[in-house]
Amino acid sequence: MSMLETRSTSEFAEKHGRVLGILDRHGLAGLAINTTANFAWYTCGASNYVGIASEIGSASLVITRDRRYAVCDNIEAGRMATEELAGMGFEFVVFDWHEPRRDALIAELAPGKIGSDTALPNSVPIAADLDEARQPLVPEEVVRYRELGRLTAQAMSETCRQLRPGMTEHEASGALNARLVSRGIVPVVTLVAADERIEQYRHPLPTDKTISRRAMLVTGARKWGLIVSTSRLVSFGPLEPRVADRHRAVTRVDAAFISATNPGRDVADVFAAGVWEYERQGYPEEWRLHHQGGPTGYKGREFRATLQTHSIVAENQAFAWNPSITGTKSEDTIIATSSGPEVLSMADDWPVLEVETESGIIRRPDILVL
Repeated sequence: MSMLETRSTSEFAEKHGRVLGILDRHGLAGLAINTTANFAWYTCGASNYVGIASEIGSASLVITRDRRYAVCDNIEAGRMATEELAGMGFEFVVFDWHEPRRDALIAELAPGKIGSDTALPNSVPIAADLDEARQPLVPEEVVRYRELGRLTAQAMSETCRQLRPGMTEHEASGALNARLVSRGIVPVVTLVAADERIEQYRHPLPTDKTISRRAMLVTGARKWGLIVSTSRLVSFGPLEPRVADRHRAVTRVDAAFISATNPGRDVADVFAAGVWEYERQGYPEEWRLHHQGGPTGYKGREFRATLQTHSIVAENQAFAWNPSITGTKSEDTIIATSSGPEVLSMADDWPVLEVETESGIIRRPDILVL
């Protein structure tokens, strides 16, 4: 499925309308979009980055009430015009790469008060407005997200099933990333922990340590600008009872978060449901040792939820909860729908634990025993 196969006139019209609403709200002559997240959102999945770690892209968009411009240097113009923004009605404004003219050109294209999602001279900051505009997802985005979830789950499952004792964390990371990249997915986060490192670190960057008994793999996988987050654990041989008990508990916490993520509910209340489940499972302090996740989409997390986060869950809003109990973790990406939460990143061949919740049975990933 290519980006162009899922890009529709109605999707772009909806997003353009949300941008025009920001112009009206702030009395702006135009709006500049510079970040990779907002660029991908507004263009229905296009990319403006070269280096994947950059939050600010190499091309900017300027939207006024009656025109749309793409501002970039001569290095990027050809590819942007033919591969990223073809057929979308953008007028290209191109400058030589060795002349730092971007900011001046943006100001010329929208004379008067201009909004920007990054620091721009004499601009109105509208990053928060665009954060809100990205919610909820439109139907075409849901289609893309489901496909990304399926591909990511597939890559994760294949990698985990081919892990072997003696492999290094770097080798496991490379195997996962290779499967993602081969599917056109960009891994923006890769974490791998072997054995005791699973208990020692919540964010285990891969090392040369060899895997002996257990491994945990985590990915933040991006395609069409959307990001799927998921974590899986593997055991070589029977699980230790202590590990099995903790994993059973953390999946119940995860199910509590997921079950409570319903449109119209305050995120603070959803968070409280997860905290309460930590206590019910006998681990009342574990939630304090790592953030629990929150809304996602075009960012790994739009924000990290807390008990003080008063934001209402939108229909078709994406979330990724990632509760952990020392030595184990449960994480997938979901969409909050009116008919209940939809989990995007579960592979059909992965072992599951079924948890009874108010929303019905929530299936969470068990530890794969090889």
